[in-house]
Amino acid sequence: MAKQFEDNFQRKFYYLRLSITDVCNFRCTYCLPDGYHPEHGKKPSFLTLDEIRRVTSAFADCGTTKVRITGGEPSLRRDFTDIIHTVASQPGIEKVATTTNGYRMEKQVHQWRQAGLTNINVSVDSLDPRQFHLITGENLFHQVMRGVDAAFEVGYEQIKVNTVLLKGMNAEQLPQFLAWIKDRRIQLRFIELMQTGEMDELFKQRHVSGVSIRNTLIANGWLLKPRGLNDGPAQVFYHPDYLGEIGLIMPYEKGFCTTCNRLRVSARGKLHLCLFGDHGVELRDLLASDNQHDALIVRIRGGLTEKSVSHYLQDGITGMTPHLASIGG
Repeated sequence: MAKQFEDNFQRKFYYLRLSITDVCNFRCTYCLPDGYHPEHGKKPSFLTLDEIRRVTSAFADCGTTKVRITGGEPSLRRDFTDIIHTVASQPGIEKVATTTNGYRMEKQVHQWRQAGLTNINVSVDSLDPRQFHLITGENLFHQVMRGVDAAFEVGYEQIKVNTVLLKGMNAEQLPQFLAWIKDRRIQLRFIELMQTGEMDELFKQRHVSGVSIRNTLIANGWLLKPRGLNDGPAQVFYHPDYLGEIGLIMPYEKGFCTTCNRLRVSARGKLHLCLFGDHGVELRDLLASDNQHDALIVRIRGGLTEKSVSHYLQDGITGMTPHLASIGG
């Protein structure tokens, strides 16, 4: 194995977030309120199965042990199950996760598990069907809930559920969420709304810090779990009376970046050194053949020398991540 990917601040990277499409069929208010539209009307050219195999292999050879397959909505790709199998087949990859809106879970989650998917995050922004429809633009709450049930039925021991915190909409529903996870092995992850530049007004109206939820949890006997090497950014809390857990993802909190262990590759083959950044290092020209493997590793390693110590969101710098629900690890 080649030397572990590491930046100038001695942060090691065990976790790759690999986007396989920008397309999404939901119209979430905080993400794509007008729906997905191809760039300049062109048919998008997303990473092929061979390109996905090559980029995953390069990361695996340099110490990455976890890959999260994201989008857009990754299950919209017809070869999604093949992609899971390809990623899971790479030596050194121990965890293969996905973040999904749950649209196809009910019918396809069994195939995903057989292909090697070890972990699932599903986005559920409200337990109220009407509010779910209002936030996502789709009246599919019950279908998504059946997908969660199906995931447990095919053998997943825990499901992670991502909920983007929205003041006046779902941020006040903590009691309902807690009741939901009391007897279910769900890790419910509250993600703070992030300012993306295109959503300034929504951010002003709806942003709420996760600190108040954390304070409530601690006051009620919830305890903080230690983080693993390839865990995502959530602060995870557990309680002896609950089967479920609570995760808090608070990108505006001081020190959020000190434990960064993840890199992002876009659906068009760019390496993004920060999940919240727009600048990318082009990799696709080195994904054309297997004999470019070493050159690909060299380019990734070189890009890491440019990785900043922080995302600077707390200083008012606007993030550029287009799909907020998929930042949860």
